[in-house]
Amino acid sequence: MTRERTTGPRIGVEEEFLVVDAVTRAVTPAAEKVVSRAAERLGPRVSGEITTLQVETRTNPVSSVKELLDQLVEARRIVADAAATDGLRVVASGTSVLPGALCPPVTRGPRQDRGTATFRGLHDELAICALHVHVETPDRERAVLVGNHLRAYLPLLVAVTANSPYWEGRDSGYASWRTMVWPRWPVAGPPPRFESLAHYERVVAMLTDAGATVDGGTLFWDVRPSLRFPTVEVRVADVPVTAQESALVAALVRALAVRADEAVARGDVGPELPGELLRAAYWRAARDGLEGELLDVTTGRLRPARELLAETVAAVSPVLRGYGDDGLVDGWLRSLLATGSGAARQRAAAARRGELSDTVDYLASATPGA
Repeated sequence: MTRERTTGPRIGVEEEFLVVDAVTRAVTPAAEKVVSRAAERLGPRVSGEITTLQVETRTNPVSSVKELLDQLVEARRIVADAAATDGLRVVASGTSVLPGALCPPVTRGPRQDRGTATFRGLHDELAICALHVHVETPDRERAVLVGNHLRAYLPLLVAVTANSPYWEGRDSGYASWRTMVWPRWPVAGPPPRFESLAHYERVVAMLTDAGATVDGGTLFWDVRPSLRFPTVEVRVADVPVTAQESALVAALVRALAVRADEAVARGDVGPELPGELLRAAYWRAARDGLEGELLDVTTGRLRPARELLAETVAAVSPVLRGYGDDGLVDGWLRSLLATGSGAARQRAAAARRGELSDTVDYLASATPGA
């Protein structure tokens, strides 16, 4: 299929990072210092997160994946430089490698205080870091229905971005332990299938009445219509080790969203996937990551993760070619498959000397790079 357009819907990315002490390598509640210095160059593209152990950066909306990568690299380097000024480092990992992230200090404010009162002990394990990808959509109705189609790909995205094998100084046995921690929240993980925007809003209203949300921002589903932007937001991924991996995921998510939008335009509101099958697929993807087998939610069978990834990329290749992203994506994919998932690289770094501090050093070195 030949596509006439050469630019796709705009995309934007948010990345979350942990702040660690350069000497102890443990997380430290110094995000405010890092944000203050980095904001001198990034302005509103950098902010704190819900805990004082974390920093968040964001890109401007762009049409070009290459421009997206440039912004990601710029933000990572500026934040890393800001941290280094105070003897700190930033690391791109879904969870903290060393102990110290349990019961983290929470950033104070009216909204955060309401969240603490509502969610209580869930905040004790909130120092986890994700990648959020926004893809421009015509309206919220379309965003909801595009999300229905994207649900089927969420387990694969978990596997591709798996980058949180350690939890409080021990190997969890999972490639993405963050994926196991996050769904404990009342409105998190894979969302249900919605028939329409009206259906979505009815469900949200019921959840709000039940006290399961503080506001629209605490609808933590892994794909949702954004409250702030005219986008569908995919929130399922661990923050990847490198900016290149984040750009790769963004390119794939955009291509999947474009295909989904075309299906919606034909009257297809998305497949009905059993919730129990989708959650089992999440678990398998979180446990074994890119190096293992995944549950294919369309057939109910186990398949190699790399095989499913190749099949998915082939399915969206016309979109990638149409936007001129195919060459970049092919190269980035080859690099990822050659080096392995972030989880595999974290473990390899620790295995060299049997020291988890080496994993932190690896992450701190790789995070500001391309």
